[in-house]
Amino acid sequence: MTVPGSGDEAVRVAAERAEATRARNLPQFEDMPVQGDTANLRMGANLHDALLAVLPLVGVWRGEGEVVYPTIDGPFKFGQQVTFAHDGRPFLIYEARSWLLNDAGEVIRPAARETGFWRPQPDDTIEVLLSHNTGLLELYYGKPRNQTSWEFSTDAVIRTATAKDVTAAQRLYGIVNNGDLAYVEERAMVGQPMQPHTSAHLKRIAG
Repeated sequence: MTVPGSGDEAVRVAAERAEATRARNLPQFEDMPVQGDTANLRMGANLHDALLAVLPLVGVWRGEGEVVYPTIDGPFKFGQQVTFAHDGRPFLIYEARSWLLNDAGEVIRPAARETGFWRPQPDDTIEVLLSHNTGLLELYYGKPRNQTSWEFSTDAVIRTATAKDVTAAQRLYGIVNNGDLAYVEERAMVGQPMQPHTSAHLKRIAG
């Protein structure tokens, strides 16, 4: 018998989740002439040694989060799916797509999307390049804080003429005790100093 909230219970829940997600992966095209992307360490290309520091992130994650900022009506909730995949080369392929939720948890409409690459370097630095559907391009630099958390801050932010005036951002990602992925993001934008903007808690659904 396991006690809810105990270490044994956490291990049991993680094992059950792994059993449910271990056979799931990204869609594959049989006629693709090169190795396809994989978000499952059991399938596809072998993980490059350079990615060992970010190995726990590989997978597809889905859950809910919250947006808050002085210049917007909120806080409000959103759903999100985040994918960390690879093709055997020394970088992660990253994609995140979000949708707004009402107070009952029902989908209102699609929301923010971002895509990019995480590029670990020999000195443990990780370069993160992100492109947003809102007209932003961001370059982050960061490092692992430990084996299951990673912290980044922007080195450069480029925006189109129609994008929000974002000047800087910081992110912290972590695998929490039950194996879920959580992150918090802070932003300095539209004349406001660096402060919390979004956070989310995501469960593994593939990988």
